[in-house]
Amino acid sequence: IMPLAKLNIAPGIDKQDTEYGAEGRWTDAQNVRFHYGLPQKIGGWTTIITDTLIGVARDQHTWTDLNGVRYAAIGTDRKLYIYTEGTAYDVTPIRRGPTSLTNPFTTNGTNNVTVADTGHGAIQGDFVTFDSFSAIDGLDMNNEFEITSVTNANAYVVTHTGTASGSTSGGGGSGNANYQISIGQETSTYGYGWGTDAWNVDAWNTPRSTSTVTIDGRNWSFDTFGEDLIATVHKGKTFRWDTSSGTSTRAAVITQAPTSSRFNLVSMPDRHVFLFGTETTVGTASTQDDLFLRFSSQEDFTDWTPAATNTAGSFRIQDGSKIVAAERSRNAVLVWTDTSLHALQFVGAPFTFSLVQLGGGCGAVGVHSAVDINGVAYWMSQNSFFLYDGSIKKLPCSVQDFVFEDFSAAHQPETFAGVNSEFNEITWFYASASSNYLDRSVTYNYLEKTWYTNTLARTTWTDYGVYQEPYATLYSPTATATTPTVLGLTNGATTYYQHETGSNDNLSAMTAFIQSGDFDIQDGQQLLHISRGIPDFKNQVGDATVTLNFKTYPNSSSSTTVSRTVSSTTTKFDTRGRGRQTNLKIESTALNADWRYGTLRLDVQPDGGR
Repeated sequence: IMPLAKLNIAPGIDKQDTEYGAEGRWTDAQNVRFHYGLPQKIGGWTTIITDTLIGVARDQHTWTDLNGVRYAAIGTDRKLYIYTEGTAYDVTPIRRGPTSLTNPFTTNGTNNVTVADTGHGAIQGDFVTFDSFSAIDGLDMNNEFEITSVTNANAYVVTHTGTASGSTSGGGGSGNANYQISIGQETSTYGYGWGTDAWNVDAWNTPRSTSTVTIDGRNWSFDTFGEDLIATVHKGKTFRWDTSSGTSTRAAVITQAPTSSRFNLVSMPDRHVFLFGTETTVGTASTQDDLFLRFSSQEDFTDWTPAATNTAGSFRIQDGSKIVAAERSRNAVLVWTDTSLHALQFVGAPFTFSLVQLGGGCGAVGVHSAVDINGVAYWMSQNSFFLYDGSIKKLPCSVQDFVFEDFSAAHQPETFAGVNSEFNEITWFYASASSNYLDRSVTYNYLEKTWYTNTLARTTWTDYGVYQEPYATLYSPTATATTPTVLGLTNGATTYYQHETGSNDNLSAMTAFIQSGDFDIQDGQQLLHISRGIPDFKNQVGDATVTLNFKTYPNSSSSTTVSRTVSSTTTKFDTRGRGRQTNLKIESTALNADWRYGTLRLDVQPDGGR
């Protein structure tokens, strides 16, 4: 009689090999992590607030003010929010207003109202708030509206929740209109039409129907200057939200700063505000250069023009087509273009900073695709993962083909890297090739050097620190947001979650599984027969299903599938299964189920051919 065989499986997911070639390794998983070498179900999540936010969140930043009050800034393609003490507040900057209008409303007996405002500058989907007007045909217009359509440069249409009792041309009396900054694109997309390809590629004076030019979706970048928030909207202006003014005050433009930049960062401890991909002439948007960066004078985010009396300055990077990302690191600010990595170091007067290229062929994919952990930077490139710890290294990745062969080129700029330092994890949330939104994730445990994949979809993530657990956002393009109340609001809503709490998907059961590669005896020369198993779980709550899939040949479908339910009190289970090889799957689907898998001992015997 052969002794019980202990099934030893190495930590991490291996998707580079075949199922048969991955013997002794795990090949697939969902909602499972590796911790101290053992696979376990990930922590659950619950909503932080019941309200949902308008648009898809693209950045999140948490900090504490001088009084110890905690804040989170969340920027979407349509709004800017401040979350604090259980409530999310709309602090989206005002582009135009208050603008005084007289009798601007025209009704037509429906819920559509035409608004007359000369030179309004709005686009479809923008938000406008009216106040101090009189009701017209039974409609109270003193609300916030999403602009339904734009008639021309002097008029647009909004949609009310009520129906006008009549038709009036020009009414409502006198009041004010406040226009928020224009919305951005919900997702990144390829740019088509004129000017989107190289010279002489196709017939002259005709639009392109395909393109490699990507038009980035609306993004934000946040940092703090003291206790105040510095917020830059992608290819737009930079704003400051003054904490001391309170949540009833909107963010305001820094009028002295460049008016068109890709993103911002505040250097430490010298406190220069950097704007990347910004204007060569401050205040002239047409001079915006994707490879140009500026820094303000030290301790002064309003002083951007270099002079003998300040420390403001600028650089232009030569390698690449655009500056993509930046992170504070050990004694330097690391700056990525789409093809290269550079370091900005504070050197003092007269040059303030030095700029050194560290390497090429290692660009980042998006503004939030890089993180720095204890002076080591990790990032996602177009076809690989990299780290920088004094030298640039490509990270060996056991799921590389799975990720990069199904990675949306158009939506790469939206990729978001989040750190979960409690479990030594970096997770990149990315869009698969067939998706318009971030729908997958890949995680690297930087201490244990293991990789695992998931279908967990989050658009932003922030580590614990300011808050006790990680906070993350999930977007639904079909849901309607609830805060603030906006009339005529179209779909697209973000839910705000707290992670690593409980073991469920909010109030629903979370499915979690892990599956191994095939194993055999004597390299598959003999059929094997398994008659019983002795499971080993740690911290098990509820039931887990142990499944053995038996195969006769590597490419054949499972000839026999044997599943057994295992609880925390299960000592052994009996089974009858045979094949040349088999694989193992551990799964749970019940509410509150939790587990950490140790190993499995099997009674494996050679079997005959019949």
